[in-house]
Amino acid sequence: MLDRELYIPKRWCDDPERCREAGIPEVTRFHTKCELARMMLERVWQAQISVNWVVADCVYGSNATLRDWLQAHHYFSVMAVRCTEPIEIQTPTGRMRMTVAEAGARFIQPQEWQRLSMGDGTKGPRWFDWVCLPILHHGEDDGQHWMLIRRLVTDPRDTVFSVAFGPVGTTLADLVNAIAARWHVEEDFETAKDSRMDQYEVRTWTAWYRSITLAMVAQAFLAGICAQNQGDQMVRQNNTMPYERYLPLTRQEVRHLLGHLLWPHPHNAPLLLAWSCWRRCHRSLACYYHTKRRRERVSSRFALEDQLLPVG
Repeated sequence: MLDRELYIPKRWCDDPERCREAGIPEVTRFHTKCELARMMLERVWQAQISVNWVVADCVYGSNATLRDWLQAHHYFSVMAVRCTEPIEIQTPTGRMRMTVAEAGARFIQPQEWQRLSMGDGTKGPRWFDWVCLPILHHGEDDGQHWMLIRRLVTDPRDTVFSVAFGPVGTTLADLVNAIAARWHVEEDFETAKDSRMDQYEVRTWTAWYRSITLAMVAQAFLAGICAQNQGDQMVRQNNTMPYERYLPLTRQEVRHLLGHLLWPHPHNAPLLLAWSCWRRCHRSLACYYHTKRRRERVSSRFALEDQLLPVG
């Protein structure tokens, strides 16, 4: 986590006395969530921090101003949008303007769907059906803009629409991998709750920023310890059998260990570390067999679907 901004409702900004009591600076003006996101992205751009892809849900993806800013600053993006988002596509009869839902219904053929995994989750590979359709940008087909549709394998009616901007030659798999990064963002927020990021009890502007900043620093400290352990762990994983492996250190595990080592309980440090290794080994083994069974079930279902496909 690199940055943070406090969203202040408009009714607060229209109430100077309330803002004064909360210590909000007088120069502060109302900003939408998309405007706050752009402000943080501007700071990332000014700091010259490398960004491969920008991904977001439909709250931000449906904001054309934010998408235009990303393109103007050469940030490739895959942004979820509402089903009513207007796009322009090239058809045999000329250019047509319609919503993403209408384009998906009219111009996507059944054989064009591809089943790809969006990475491994807590229960194994996350399979979805995907399809990609080139779209026009300012009336031109530049080969860098697409509409992307994701649907559930078990319920084809459950779909998510996205619009993407990427380099020429970007494949469907590249876009899927970019979207998969959002999974790690959600994990970061879930992990940050252990550092009390969501349990602050503050009533002023300054206190909120201090609380959030401290939680972010704690997460960065824990992530640094995990990164140091990652290299040695990969070597061990490659040279052992599944039942001999254990998961690498996580931020939750490091926080647990530090909490007991800095404020020790009656048991000693070697016993605590041995217990941590046993726990991670047990989790690794359970994850291995759970993923293996899930892959086998998915493979069997795919094979059955292939046998039931109509011929001709």
